[in-house]
Amino acid sequence: MSEENLERTRRAFDAFNQRDLDAFLALTDPDVEFATRYMELEGDPHYRGHDGVREWWRDLLAIFPDFSIEVMELRDRGDSGIAALRVRGHGLDSGVPFEETVWAAAEWRDGK
Repeated sequence: MSEENLERTRRAFDAFNQRDLDAFLALTDPDVEFATRYMELEGDPHYRGHDGVREWWRDLLAIFPDFSIEVMELRDRGDSGIAALRVRGHGLDSGVPFEETVWAAAEWRDGK
């Protein structure tokens, strides 16, 4: 993953934290496919395309409205990268806070 892609990764997480869906989508390939364990309890954890990103965004923030992502480390792996992230938030219904470190892998294609 080039330095440009590392910076794009940082911008994507910043866009999420600022709740700027348009900026997030601008950094996301229209054919994106991803899975998240946070939504696995609610059904299929796989999301595809920009519509999938919108659905994930809506679903996640409906349960964890203050969900935030802090980039702790980014590792370059050529055309892909791995990010160590600290995620935080509160459950909407329970109010119970959570904080944990997770790892995310991503592959960049054509700058997205």
